[in-house]
Amino acid sequence: MARRRQAVTIKHVAADAGVSLQTVSRVINNEANVRPEMREKVQASIDKLGYVPSIAAQRMSGSRSYLILALNDRERTIADWRARQGTDWVDQMLLGGMLECAEHGYRLIFELVDTHNDHVERELGAAIAALQPDGAILTPPHSDNPQILETLTRHNVPFARIGAQVHKEGLPDGIMVSMDDEGGARTATRHLIGLGHKRIGFISGPSEYRLSAKRVDGWQAEMDAAGLPTEGLLEAGDFTYASGVRAARALLASLDRPSAIIASNDQMALATVEIADELGLAIPSDLSLVSFDNTPLVRFTRPALTAVDQPIAETTATAVRSLIAAQKGEDVAGAVILPMGFEVRGSTGPAAACGA
Repeated sequence: MARRRQAVTIKHVAADAGVSLQTVSRVINNEANVRPEMREKVQASIDKLGYVPSIAAQRMSGSRSYLILALNDRERTIADWRARQGTDWVDQMLLGGMLECAEHGYRLIFELVDTHNDHVERELGAAIAALQPDGAILTPPHSDNPQILETLTRHNVPFARIGAQVHKEGLPDGIMVSMDDEGGARTATRHLIGLGHKRIGFISGPSEYRLSAKRVDGWQAEMDAAGLPTEGLLEAGDFTYASGVRAARALLASLDRPSAIIASNDQMALATVEIADELGLAIPSDLSLVSFDNTPLVRFTRPALTAVDQPIAETTATAVRSLIAAQKGEDVAGAVILPMGFEVRGSTGPAAACGA
């Protein structure tokens, strides 16, 4: 039986080059305090031996851990997973962050933390102690949680806040990376107004998410600009299918029902499809519908749903790039807003078709 080839380690490189492990680590990390001739010597040994650096070898220099910690809401993440409702927000977040980390020799570590848990400081503190991350990425609602921001600040962990608002309690704002939620809602509303719709309903997300208010603001601003009414056309959801059912039923049960609805995520949009069918309303001839998220499910409904497309992967990748650049001492923008896309499909049509 063929013998398994022994993996080349940093110790082999150090022995071949005749230098210390720390010197090899400094060369791997491209640190400035290494003489050119020493760098060339170590690199020659790396090339000769075919050595591939590991996280442990990179961390040996002591200046970085090469780990980025991503925090997501435990309760909602587990609920979505158990419901198996097809959401891919977490998948996109992880993919964008992991691929970007790999480009820079980093690794992304994913942790679930309850934003309302009384033990959030202990949970997060334990993760920081175990991993010693070079930075943290916070997703909503963690990105606006004072306890989490305080804990990271106390442990000197830089953070990037996705979808956050400016903090007012004396803590660093960190790096703020957001998708243009208001702009996405404006685009969706303009699309429907352009089709002749005058009564456009809106199903919002939960108030603890800053993006929920931003989306309502975008819808409200476009309706106001067009001189169209909004009274009685706004219903609150919480991003769950059940809340979408309640909100859609409230909007569509009205005698003066909307001819179009914008739902703040795909789950609530799919719930609206169910209620429309229950009430005998055809999409789009009786009701036009626009969703946020653009997860795979909305492409396979009949008709496929027009949707605001969130650049989730690119948002996380931007947060990773910013954290790594800041650690290297490079200038980093304190706030970045990424534009949203818009996919027109068969769920929106002219208002004349539904008598609006």
